[in-house]
Parts: sequence; C-alpha cells; structure tokens
Amino acid sequence: MKFNHFLLGILFMIIGPAVMNAQTIKGVVMDENGQALPYANVVDKVTSAGVTTDGNGNFEIKVKGFPVTLIAKYVGFQNKNIEVTSASEAIVFKLDPSNSLDEVVVTGNRAKTRTVLSSAVPIDKLYAEDLKSSGQVTFDKMLAYKIPSFNSSTQAISDATAHFDPADLRGLGPSRTLVLVNGKRKNQSALVYINDTPGKGEVGTDMKSIPFSAIERVEVLRDGASSQYGSDAIAGVVNIILKKQTNFTEVSLTSGVTSEGDGFNFGADLNSGFKIADKGFVNFNLSYLNQNKTNRAAKPGKDDLFGVAANDPQWGDWLSRNPDLGMTIGQPDSKMGALVVNAEYPLSDNTTLYAFGDVNIRKGTSFALYRAPYWVSDPNNLLHDAGTTYNGFQPTFNTDVFDNLGSIGIKSTVFGFNADFSLTAGSNKVDYTVGNTLNVSLGANSPTEFNVGGYTFSQLVGNADFSRTFDKVTFGFGTELRKEQFEARAGQEESYVGGGAQSFPGLQPANALKKDRNNFGVYTTLDYDVSEAFLIGGSIRYENYSDFGDNVSWKVNSRYKLNNDVAIRASYSTGFRAPALHQIYLSNIQTLVSGGTISNQGTFNNVDPAVIGLGVPQLHAEKSQNISTGITFRSGPNFSASLDFYHIKVKDRVLFSGEVGFDGDDTTTNPVEQVLIANDITSMKFFINAVNTITKGVDVVLNYKNLEIGTGKLGLSLASNIANTKIDGQIATPAILEANGYDIFNRKEQGRILSARPNTKVLLGANYDLKKTTFMFNNTYFGEVTWQHADDISKDQTFAGKVITDLGVAYKFTSTISANVMVNNLFNVYPDKLDPKGDVVTDLGGRFKYAWEVNQFGFSGTTFTAGLNFKF
Repeated sequence: MKFNHFLLGILFMIIGPAVMNAQTIKGVVMDENGQALPYANVVDKVTSAGVTTDGNGNFEIKVKGFPVTLIAKYVGFQNKNIEVTSASEAIVFKLDPSNSLDEVVVTGNRAKTRTVLSSAVPIDKLYAEDLKSSGQVTFDKMLAYKIPSFNSSTQAISDATAHFDPADLRGLGPSRTLVLVNGKRKNQSALVYINDTPGKGEVGTDMKSIPFSAIERVEVLRDGASSQYGSDAIAGVVNIILKKQTNFTEVSLTSGVTSEGDGFNFGADLNSGFKIADKGFVNFNLSYLNQNKTNRAAKPGKDDLFGVAANDPQWGDWLSRNPDLGMTIGQPDSKMGALVVNAEYPLSDNTTLYAFGDVNIRKGTSFALYRAPYWVSDPNNLLHDAGTTYNGFQPTFNTDVFDNLGSIGIKSTVFGFNADFSLTAGSNKVDYTVGNTLNVSLGANSPTEFNVGGYTFSQLVGNADFSRTFDKVTFGFGTELRKEQFEARAGQEESYVGGGAQSFPGLQPANALKKDRNNFGVYTTLDYDVSEAFLIGGSIRYENYSDFGDNVSWKVNSRYKLNNDVAIRASYSTGFRAPALHQIYLSNIQTLVSGGTISNQGTFNNVDPAVIGLGVPQLHAEKSQNISTGITFRSGPNFSASLDFYHIKVKDRVLFSGEVGFDGDDTTTNPVEQVLIANDITSMKFFINAVNTITKGVDVVLNYKNLEIGTGKLGLSLASNIANTKIDGQIATPAILEANGYDIFNRKEQGRILSARPNTKVLLGANYDLKKTTFMFNNTYFGEVTWQHADDISKDQTFAGKVITDLGVAYKFTSTISANVMVNNLFNVYPDKLDPKGDVVTDLGGRFKYAWEVNQFGFSGTTFTAGLNFKF
C-alpha cells in the first residue's frame, strides 16, 4: 500500500504541474459559408498534439500555455493557422476550399514537399471521396475513371489474368508503372499476363490488393522517375497514402447489380483508429467484397461454329439447345477480404517510429472455353450422369490470391539531415485449381478437379534516405537494398500427364523452380530555388543487379513562375526497367487457340537450352528517355488548369514472342525445326528484348470549383489524355529465326502495344452541392481501339469510341449518416460487336460478341449501385 502511494506521488510530481497549468481552448471549424466541418483536425503547431471536431464541428483542446498556434485541417480545404493568446472566448476557424494547384504533394521529390503548382512535373492528387464518386467498386477501376492516362478494364476467358485486370499508365504496359504505399515500394504480383489481353507478356502490381476505404489519397506522378525511385517508373508513379484518422469509426456498405440482373456485388468497409498516449496513432481498415459473375456470350447462329457446321446432322440438336455454345464470358466471381494497418509513434521531438501493412485474400472463379461435345468427349460419364445426354462442359479456373505488405521504419534527424530508415517486405502468392474438367488421357481415372500449381513473388527492401535544406538548396541522397524471389510450384501429377487437364495443363516438375536476385542502388537529388519563381533540380541513380549488371539513370527538371498564377515546367530524364524474375524464369504449357484448333503450347524460359539454341540473348534492362513540358494556370481560388506534353522513348522492350513451331516432319533440314526436335518441342514461346517504341501525348486538366448556381455550388472538371505509340525501327529477331522466315512479333501481337488501349480518353465531371444533397454527373469518352489480324490487314477491326455516362446522388441525413445511389453506364453502352470478316478464330465461331483482345471499358452494361455510410 505504501509502495502504491509512493508511485502515485512520483507520478503526480511528474505530470501534476502540466495538468495544473493546462489550459482548455474551445472552438468550431466550418467552411467559408458557415457550415460545420465534422471530424476536422485541430493541432497544436509546436507539440503536434491534436483533437478531432465532433459531428457539429466543435472541439476542445488542452494546451500547456499561451500564446499558442493552432492549425485546422480538413480534406479538400486549405489549412488555417490562428494564434491564441487566451482561453476567454471560442475560436472560429473558417476554411477556404483548396485549389487543386495549391494541394501539397510528397511524390516526385525525395526531399522537399511542394504543391501541384510548384512541382516541376505533373502530379494528380485524388482523395478517397474523389475515388468513391466514380461509382466503381475496386481501386484500379476507380483510378481508370478518374485519371485519363490510367487504364484498367475487366478481362474474360483469360485464366488468372481475369482476377488481376492488367493496369497501366500512358498505355506503356503494367510493367512500367511503379506503385508505392506511403512512399515505399509495393511488391509486384506473382502473375505474368501470358493470355491474349492488353499487357500480354508483362508483370504488374496487384492493384486490387489495397481497398480504397483504407486510402486517404492517391498521388499519381505522370513523369519518368527511375532516377528517384528505381526500376519500373518509366511511365510514372502511383503513390498510395494510407489513412491516419483516429477519433471516429466509419462504416460503409455498398451493393450493386447490372441491368441484366447479374454481376451482383456487396461490399462492407470499416475504418477506425485510436491514439497512443496522445502522441501516436493506429489506424486500421477491414474490407470485404463479394462480386458475382456476368455473362455476355454471343448466340452465333452461323454456318461455321469453329469445329462444326451449324446444320451438322449429328450436332444440330445440341446447337439448337445451346445457342451460346455453353459459354460464360464476362467478369468472374470473386470474394475479397483485407486488413490494412497504419501507425506512427513519436519517440521524441524529432524521432518518429512508424509501421504499416496490409493483408489481402481473394478467391475467384473465372471460366475457360466451353468444351463442346464435338470438341471433347466424356465416354466415362465423369462430368455427366450415365444415361443422360452429354452436353460438354465449361472448365472453371479458380484462383487463390494472398498478397501482403509490411513496412517498419524510423524518421529522425542525423547530423542536421532529415533521415528515414525503413525495412519493407511484401509478397504475392497465386494458387490455381482447375475444376469441372478432365484429363482425357487418364480415362475413367481422371479427376474432375486439379491442383495445377502456382507462383509466388516476394521482395525485401531496405531504404535509408537523407535530406536537408540549406537556404535555397535542398539536398538529398539515399540507398536501397532489395532482394527478390520468384517461385513456381508444380501441380498434381494428374494435371499434366498425357494431354493434361483440359483448359490448363498443370505446371510440371520441370517448370518448378525458386530463383532470386539482389539489387543495390544509390541516388542523390538536388533542388535549387534560384528565386521564389525559378526552380532547377536534378537527380542521379546507380543500380546494380546480381543477374544482369548495372545501370545509371538521371533527371533534370525546372519550373518557372511567370507570376503567382502561371508557371511553366519541363523535365528530361533517362530511365530503366529491370526484366522481372518472372519473365526470365517462367515456363509452362498452356492450352490456346492456334491454327483453327485447340492445342498445347510451351513457354520456355530465357535460360532454357532450346531458347539459347535459337540465338535468343539473355534478358537485359529496358532503357527509356522521357521529355515533358507543360504549363499550369490558376485564376483565383476556384479555377485551375494544366497542360503537359510528353515524349517517351523505350528501347529494348521485353516482349512475349509469337509461336515458333514446326509441321511435324522429322526429316526437316530447317535449323530452327532441328533445334525444336532436339529438345522434343513442337511449338514454343519465349521472352526477348526485341522492340523499341515511341509514345507521344498530351494531358489536359481543368478544374472549376464553387460556382454559385441557385442556392447550391457547382464544381466542374475536364481531364483528357491523347497519346500515340509507334514501333521505332525493326523487330530485333534472332538471326536464325529471321533467316528462316519466322515472325516472332506479328501484327496481332504488335497491336497489343499500339492500339489495344484507347489512345484518347476524356473525363467530364460535375458535382452540384445543394445543402445536404450532392448530385454527381460524369461523362467518360473512351477513344477507339483497333484489333490487328496476324497477317491480313483487311481483317483488322477498329472499335469506335464510346461515351459512358454515370449519374449519382448522395444525401446527408445527419452529420454522421449518409447514403448514395449511382447508375454507372446510364445509357447501357457496349463496345462495337466483333466482325470476324471470314476468320473464324477472331470470334471463335461467334462465341464472342465483343472483343476480348483489345479493350476499352469492358462489357457489363448498366450497373446500379447504392451505399450507406455511418460515422460514430
């Protein structure tokens, strides 16, 4: 007892004076019209201690003494400082809406934060509410409807690709956009997109792995940044900043369905947090999303149904009962659960410990080509009951995805430099199961479900970053150590023996491997504010990879303010992208459509003797040159505009080759076919550095806020991207292949990097705030795309540009309860229908109504979505 009293006495001696001297300040935070801003942050500038306003915008904060400077912060508004000299009267903060060019960004500069206006390179900044207003349910689709140069759309009949949806920036492919979380490198996915979709042959980041409800904002740097961040940043950088709020809990419920009655989805998100000893914080986010499949298969009714005529006497009855040939073509079934945590704790006035991470689990089911009974028989009644009519089967492709990221670090001051030391680990694991199928060669002993193997990609990254501002000069430097590992796991034996499981023969033991590499990088940056108007800067980075060698990239940029409202900017940079471990070591056998039939083809890795025998060199880094120039303009607090031109040259792009095969004549004297015969191969594909591209484009962004219309306020935005990519020079075909007439990258494959994505996209948005109601209107123009035939230009097809209209309304019942309703694709717009032009392979005998190899915005049609949001 005495000991307890002693402890209490010591505790009182420590904190008693502070408690006795603490002063309470009361106040309110509101917008420029006097409307309360609930859950705004009010912070003591010196101690960083802060509170959050209640549902009516009121707050109470304790301070040690006077005078004290308080800062009020609220998303979408400019911060405001007030010096308080006494607690005698309530403090009123009136916050002005922030102009988009006044927004502070941290991406694109490793040392000093700048606003969008003062940045020397173009950066977009989107808050969670901006993303939500798109009406989309996944983060990648939200970005696609908010950033004109960002592309992502649902893929169908594409195995695991259907669960990742390749996303890219400026049409340069998924591999050339670097994704960061809180400024730290996010791991790539384990999947290589080897199906006939945009991004074929590339490796991207799993953009579905972080739920948007955990995101405070996203900063998209539309400029090459390899000299600052390393590999992959040729097209730009997407930096995802996680939420930090702690003083309330937010629960969101959403649900939607298409006008066809399919594609039902339900999502639930919970975001909350708590403070640690009134100094640090922990924010956590739980998310769940269940999304059902859609089906937009065609009903052919043609003479040639890819394997049998429509009037065939043997199959006519089956064809009349199955006008869609049994196909399911659309978005897959999927379920997702995710946990995201973000935390910080100040150890002292200048030292802060931080940590963040996420775990994402997804299970999905997509569909392969329907095995019509005239393609594949089932004599042992494995997939149908004995005595019943055999109707064929559609194999399912089940994907289990486990993605996780964790980072821990400490920010402090070392010899006057701001220092940031961190360790980040991340991995993406994909396991495949093929169901509702069989292995014909096993007869009655065939399973009907197969574990066909899987892949894992993981990385461990250590960073040390330093920066310091000396008057007008900001200097930074740092180092990065990274270890990457790629693993391929074999499937069960029954999945690959004989002809293998229908739709996806399993990975064989010969395909299984575990490979890793190490990377070391150092960089330095320097910004010089010659005057308040004139900024020049640059950076240089050296990288060394254990598997292919080193690289040096650099950048120079400048910005000049003609006045407080107009600035011009320009940059020139070199960049690089290291070939992914997946692209170096991936090998498998896959069932694909080739030559008018279904056949197995092999992907052989870059170190395989057969590939080396064909004269294919070891993969090396892609190199890039990026030139950009632009102008920014604002007029008052409400209008802003930016115009940026860019020219990106990429040398030695890694591509996935076309098929190299032979006709089965073992007496051939063709040296290529002799290599294939010697390695017991009938056909093969491989990865190779073989093409140079030039991409030119322009980005335009216009914003107008707070236009008074009646008793409400209107906000307007117009953003567009116009770009064009062309192949520069000849395809670098190995000599032995070129001499024998092999085209490793035909017109069809070239089309995937030239015209599979819209070269023009325009976003026109309007928000009208009327008291408690907000009306949302978005028009998105997706420009034309072109599918190129492999060798016959007369069979090319261009799909016209389309406008997708979204209309929504949100209503605040109280300061803590709100609801929203959104209609996406209001006018039920679909892409142009496929015209096979006499080539049955183009639409597989009428099975596909819409193109799947080039893609503008998917083909789900109108979707209705409703949501409820609670804060407490």
